[in-house]
Order: sequence, then C-alpha cells, then structure tokens
Amino acid sequence: MNYEHIFDQAIERLHSEGRYRVFIDILRNKGAYPNARCFHGHNGPKTITVWCSNDYLAMGQHPKVIAAMEEALHNVGAGSGGTRNIGGNTHYHIELEQELADLHGKQSALLFTSGYVSNDATLSTLAKLLPGCVIFSDELNHASMIAGIRNSGCEKRVWRHNDMQHLEELLAAEDPSVPKLVAFESVYSMDGDVAPIHAICDLAEKYNALTYIDEVHAVGMYGARGGGISERDEAAHRIDIIEGTMGKAFGVMGGYIAADSKIIDCIRSYAPGFIFTTSLSPVLVAGVLASVKHLKSSSLERDGQQAAAATLKQMFADAGLPVMDTTTHIVPLMVGDPVRAKKISDILLAEYGVYVQPINFPTVPRGTERLRFTPGPTHSEEMMRDLTSALLEIWDRLDLELKQAA
Repeated sequence: MNYEHIFDQAIERLHSEGRYRVFIDILRNKGAYPNARCFHGHNGPKTITVWCSNDYLAMGQHPKVIAAMEEALHNVGAGSGGTRNIGGNTHYHIELEQELADLHGKQSALLFTSGYVSNDATLSTLAKLLPGCVIFSDELNHASMIAGIRNSGCEKRVWRHNDMQHLEELLAAEDPSVPKLVAFESVYSMDGDVAPIHAICDLAEKYNALTYIDEVHAVGMYGARGGGISERDEAAHRIDIIEGTMGKAFGVMGGYIAADSKIIDCIRSYAPGFIFTTSLSPVLVAGVLASVKHLKSSSLERDGQQAAAATLKQMFADAGLPVMDTTTHIVPLMVGDPVRAKKISDILLAEYGVYVQPINFPTVPRGTERLRFTPGPTHSEEMMRDLTSALLEIWDRLDLELKQAA
C-alpha cells in the first residue's frame, strides 16, 4: 500500500478543482484593527487591511477585553488545569455562564471550547437522550450542526432553506408520538439571510417539537443587548436551546448553549465533548465576560458595524459589482468559479494589501464561489472606496461581468 501516493492524490484533487486552501501568515496590530501584518509570499511583514474577519465588532481589540484578560492571567495563571470535572469550575466560567443565560433569558448556560463543539456535542447528545428522536434540519445548516446530527445516529429530515411549507409537510408526515427537534440558524453567514424564527416556532409548537437555534453570526450583533436575532425579533422565549459562539462578535474564543436548567444539566452530564475536554483557559473566559458585559450596555459597536456594511453594499452595487442582496452584516460578492475567486483574492493581497479569503465548496455549493466581506466599525469609507476601486480594476483585468445599472 502506497500511503504517500494516496495522500498526494487527495491534495492534487483539491488543486485541480481550484479548492486547495491557503492560510496566510498574519499578525493583527493591537489597537489598529483592521490593519495587520502579513508574512505570506514576501520577505518581512507587509501592511494589509483585513476584510474577512469574524471579529465583527473588533471586540478582540477592545481595551476592556484586553485588560480583563491581562488581569486574569496575573490573577490565576494561563490554563484551567483540565476538564471541569477534574480541575473544578473556575469562577470565571460560572460567572460567564450566568451572564450568557441572562443575555438570552434562560435559566442556565454551558461553555464549550468552540462553537463547533457546542453544536456537535449538544445535538448528538440531545437526540440520544430522546428515544426515537427525529431531527428536522434546514438544508443550509452549518457543518457542525450536520456533524452533531450525524453523530447522534437518529433519523433526520432536511427541509428546503427557510421553506415553511416544506418543513410543515415533513413534520406532519411524522408519527405524533415521536420526539422531534427542529434545528436551524438565525443568520446564514454565506448568503447573509435570516430565518423566519416565529414561523418556525409556530410549526414546532403545532407539532410538539423542541427548537434549537444556532446564533453564532448574530450574538453580540443584533438585539438591544446583543442577544441575537432571537432577541431582536422577541422570540428567544419561544426557543428551547440557543447556541452561540464567543469567537466572532464577542472577539475571543469558545462556544455555548443557553436553555432551561434541566436541559443544561443533561448536556453537562452526558456530552463527551464537554465532559472529556479541557475547559477554556480562564484568561479567555475573562475576556469574553468583559465583552459580553460591554455589549449588553453598548450599541455603539453594533451601530457602527451596520452602517459600515450598508455603505460597502451600496458602493459595490453602485459600481456594478455582483454583490448579493442581504439583510444582514454579511457582504458576499458572487464570483461563481473557484479558480477565479482564488485569483481575485491573490491579486488583492499581493498588489493592493487587501485580505479577503475566497469561499469555495464545500462551504458553499459548486458554482456559487464568492468573496465574503465583513466590514466592521473600524473600516473607514476611504478603505471602502479603495477596495471598490481595486475590485473594479481586477474585474476588468480578468474580463469579468459587471451588473447593469437598474
């Protein structure tokens, strides 16, 4: 068996399809975001502007967050000491879980090492605890949700994206006595659209199903206190389990769920992804705690981000660039070809000092490859004008089509 040949072939397939992923060598500049230093493809650091970070509100640079992490480091040291079962509940973890439960109007919350793990561990464990459970999943749900559903070993039904008629057809066809769980996202980050939460909850209540919402691209971003789309739409009380991340708008790292205390206790007690994983460093938790507290009382960052996103969308549209129509902070620019998407990204970085990562299959369907921009409150209009000009030059150079003015 020639193992090396098999691995070579696997990598070559990605190259031939234009899907081989290159991760650039980068350091962000503290206090100067979105400016960063890039070490990729040249000697020494080169100044670049980051346009694709999920640190949507630049909270990873916020003085309160940095100060809290520095204080925790000097107060308790670097690591947590192991799993929470072995190392104990660091008080920072308990306080953050209380803040997150309060953020979503739930009794309890539970921290995980990432949003991926929180989805995988919770969905797989929950379904195993419900005999004969059937999970109903939106077709555009994140890979971590798909993994959790698969790892549960339960039956699943996939409904067409945001199609309430199809969801009801699937729910109605199921045995009324079977436990059911409806799993969906609030903001779908590749298309930038939003789930009809109340309509989904109406169907879940009609057919006696639990509801599970992934709010990772919405927590911190929407609602008066940053509770996500479910807070903005006054729907949080109708959802059984709210899942979120601490690595995007909150600017640090980690994932969590919020629910009633019995559900949280079950996941805490049964989920291997929680029980057997070293808990987050108290330094990280302290940073998230400061971020959550700040965003509960400050809308300045949210307002700045929404304004930046609206401005960039308008600039792209006015220039005839194929910006996708979205109602959220996501600004996707359709390319439709993996090789061209990578080429545009490479030119932007090498010639214009602009970093945006191409989004290819399997993250998005083949033929819908795109560039995904995430302007934040610290991206200036001058940066946006320069970016738009650069894209227009590249579009012309590569002989790509622009949209005709309406």
